[in-house]
Amino acid sequence: MLRFAFKLSNDKEMAKDACQDVWLKSAKTLYKLRDPRAFKSWMYRTVRWRTLDLLRRHKTQKTSLDNEVSQDELENFSIHTDFAADINNGNSILNHGISALPPLERQVIHLFYLDDMSVVEVSLILEIPTGTVKSRLNRARQLLKQKLENNDYEH
Repeated sequence: MLRFAFKLSNDKEMAKDACQDVWLKSAKTLYKLRDPRAFKSWMYRTVRWRTLDLLRRHKTQKTSLDNEVSQDELENFSIHTDFAADINNGNSILNHGISALPPLERQVIHLFYLDDMSVVEVSLILEIPTGTVKSRLNRARQLLKQKLENNDYEH
């Protein structure tokens, strides 16, 4: 869940906050879950909601100075510009390709392939029909193939 929250926010601290908030809230509301088999998708959906809420709140509260760069921006910059150092990792090119996908396609790819979720679980988490999940997966695979063939890692 932490990795998913980080993929959504691209901010380690925000991802940690979102996951912690979700665990605390779920401990209080677990009794509302009717089907224990839905626990995983329920938790991921809640993490997604909380992360998106934190992102919205962060955008409205953020005040930036033109000449000053925050520590979070420096950390995010180092994550994205450290491509040469990551080349030794066999999955780094693929990870960069996935990171360059549009947000919806990136979420579907992440949940389906990296978190090993079924189409139904992805559907529940993203609150979209299963057919839409399948079409987004297909679109994401096509975009990823294009990006990898063209070595196009920019957004």
